[in-house]
Amino acid sequence: MLGRPGCRLMNVWDAFGSTTVVSAVNRALPCPIGKTDSVAFGQQSGPQASAKQVQELLGLLKDAGHAGFRDARGPMGFTQRQAAGKFTRDEAAEFIGQLQDAEFNGSTPTAVPAWRVSAQEQMIQHMPAGLLATELRRRGWSATEP
Repeated sequence: MLGRPGCRLMNVWDAFGSTTVVSAVNRALPCPIGKTDSVAFGQQSGPQASAKQVQELLGLLKDAGHAGFRDARGPMGFTQRQAAGKFTRDEAAEFIGQLQDAEFNGSTPTAVPAWRVSAQEQMIQHMPAGLLATELRRRGWSATEP
């Protein structure tokens, strides 16, 4: 059954002849239009990270050379919600672990996920080094082996 108990659903015809389902408000039980009874869009799944975890993560990001969560969005693969500093406990623990491992090993924290790499970058990553060097030399650049 759609809607809340006590709400009636009606078809309403607009000026273009299409129909829209709207709820009629029952005086005993109001049924707000535009509200949903289920999970809201964009909500995090799981308990919110503690302030201590968020501060630790921010400190590690700054040590890695980022200005903040938004600056680290691309390199770390943060979502929009995470770039705003909102993490679940599990997400925060995972990112803290990645940054601590990278700091301990002296490597970069994380690679950019493949789905965030452009088509040109993907193509260049799969080209043989000799072919790239030849093309660079053809264009007037100098290319030497490391």
